[in-house]
Amino acid sequence: MSDAAQPTTAAEVRAAAEAVKTALDRHLAAVERRSGEDDPAVYEAFNQLAAAAEVYDELLYDRYDEVTPFEIPGADDSLPPYSGPEEPSALSVLIRRDYAVAEPQRLLAQAQRIEAADGGADSDAAETVNGALGVLFGEFEPDEIASRHKEFGLEEADSTLWVTAADELPEAGEWLSAPFDSVDPQRVVCRFDVSAVFDEDLDDDADDVDLDADEDAEEDEDLEPLDTDR
Repeated sequence: MSDAAQPTTAAEVRAAAEAVKTALDRHLAAVERRSGEDDPAVYEAFNQLAAAAEVYDELLYDRYDEVTPFEIPGADDSLPPYSGPEEPSALSVLIRRDYAVAEPQRLLAQAQRIEAADGGADSDAAETVNGALGVLFGEFEPDEIASRHKEFGLEEADSTLWVTAADELPEAGEWLSAPFDSVDPQRVVCRFDVSAVFDEDLDDDADDVDLDADEDAEEDEDLEPLDTDR
């Protein structure tokens, strides 16, 4: 089969490479002209460079079974540029913590103890998982539950905390019916994420280090001892 009949032609790869070069020039120009730390022009140029590099990488692999020696993080993994007030007079803290109900019986038992201690032994709220969760979260602050989750039969999953800036506090009760609908990612001052994904990345890095160490040790074993009598 000729090159012209290949699913991905050499001309397409060449054009993608030229697009990366153009995107690099535009990104550098935007950085040189940036008006501040979160200049939207730089953000846009970054996204264009990332997209061009991804296309080139895919075509290069399809045509030549090769990959690029660099990686540009995707724009989907980051927040848009901050566009809120420089000195916010109000803020909102949004927290999400995911748990698996790993031991339902432990959860039910803890909720029943709480009810008994509060004099509500005749209540049936702690007889179901949903009811037990209501008792648990009604008794303890979320941070305390996070620190004692195993005690309550829960297993931690991903969690995130976003701090968002506001010009002023909303009216009392204004957002209670839909507390998360008005979140503006461009007003996120900072965020903190916890996920097992990060631990897996660290484990992968550690495995790579161990493999390198094992290979070095094997190479050392293959070396013959020096003859000091020569």
